[in-house]
Amino acid sequence: MVEMKFGGMDFRCALSSFPEKDCVLPLISKLLGYFLVAASTTVKLPQIMKIVENSSVKGLSVVGFELDVVGYTIALAYCLHKGLPFSAYGELAFLLIQAISRYCAIAPMVLAGKIDPMLFEALYACQHLVFFCARVPQIWANFKNKSTGELSFLTSLMNFAGSMVRVFTSMQEKAPMSVVLGSMKSFVMNAAILSQIIVYRKPAAKKEKKCD
Repeated sequence: MVEMKFGGMDFRCALSSFPEKDCVLPLISKLLGYFLVAASTTVKLPQIMKIVENSSVKGLSVVGFELDVVGYTIALAYCLHKGLPFSAYGELAFLLIQAISRYCAIAPMVLAGKIDPMLFEALYACQHLVFFCARVPQIWANFKNKSTGELSFLTSLMNFAGSMVRVFTSMQEKAPMSVVLGSMKSFVMNAAILSQIIVYRKPAAKKEKKCD
């Protein structure tokens, strides 16, 4: 029989008078998978064009856009790691590209403050949570291992000093309370990591005395 395989799909059973289920179902699955991939290439373009055209993100969740980028990145990386066929995850690649494009479209408006004030406060609160979650796993790993591994003392010291200075300047410049609290949070987290480096560092090896 003539070879009729393309893109991991076997079309021979489609031409058979009595196609077998073991052949038809995988073919249908592949076709639907590639159809989904093809459809995903333009699914977010109307939203991107509307944002650019109106120069507004009114009624849209900016946090949702950010989480889309993170979520699609993780999902795509997982599928690649597992070696799944492209038809099983291909849409994730195109959705990630569009999510990044959508984020780039709204970034100038966010930087210009052209969003709802309440949403702006919510976004700033979210970044505190992000940085908090970025530090806690490291602190916990240090505590569990009773070691800070290759963490740089100098980098941690500079982070600690910088956050301490920022607490002072935030209060001195009468910054909003959310900014002051964020600076204090960074100070506490950096202080914790620096303390762990000092506590868990290995004692310097004693030099052996030379025999006379």
